[in-house]
Amino acid sequence: MRTRPDMIETLSLEKGQRFLLDEHGYLTDPDSWTPEFAEHAAAGEGITLTDRHWQVIDFVRDEAEANGIIPDVRFVMAFLGDGNKRAGRAELFDLFPYGYVKQTIKIAGMKQPRAWSTG
Repeated sequence: MRTRPDMIETLSLEKGQRFLLDEHGYLTDPDSWTPEFAEHAAAGEGITLTDRHWQVIDFVRDEAEANGIIPDVRFVMAFLGDGNKRAGRAELFDLFPYGYVKQTIKIAGMKQPRAWSTG
């Protein structure tokens, strides 16, 4: 699943917001992310964002900013489960049923990973 540079598209939202997306709908520049983009991406995935979704999105974005890399799914499961990855895994898939990379990362405005450990 590698992004091809010739397949970039522009998404325009209200308030004149414009985003460059790769061929799979991921932002090409995570710094351009806005909550409005998250709402749009979530709607495209059939998700209505709740406070708990936003907590996960904020966690992912904060960790990426602090460490320069998207947090591995295991860290997100531990976050959700207060240290219990098994409980966190169940909640993560309740919140984002089609997976961490497919939905969580996309909605949080991260670039599409080249390779990924599913934990």
